Amino acid sequence: QVQLVESGGGLVQAGGSLRLSCAASTRTFSSYVVGWFRQAPGKEREFVAAIRWSGVSTRYATDSVKDRFTISRDDGKNTVYLQMNSLKSEDTAVYYCAAALFGLGFPRNYEYAYWGQGTQVTVSS
Repeated sequence: QVQLVESGGGLVQAGGSLRLSCAASTRTFSSYVVGWFRQAPGKEREFVAAIRWSGVSTRYATDSVKDRFTISRDDGKNTVYLQMNSLKSEDTAVYYCAAALFGLGFPRNYEYAYWGQGTQVTVSS
């Protein structure tokens, strides 16, 4: 069983930055693909970004996210980060991290087996 705990959310003005952290309980965290997802009020949860165990391969949902967000990991600290810059009001959501043991490529959303409780990000315009 892997426990994930997100932190770093908060209230920020449009154009500002936040760094989210996802800390894992397992010592084998480096073997997992880790993704960030978000869910805005009244909307379905959506994929934001993911990083493979190597840290070399990453994936982002859209070019807009890729241009403003950076996913990274520090396996020595069992932590994955999501650096979010140039935040917009539409980035307001609860952000979740998720983990999956996976082979080549990236898991589909439903293939992430472990989920955190989420952290609220609110961007004021």
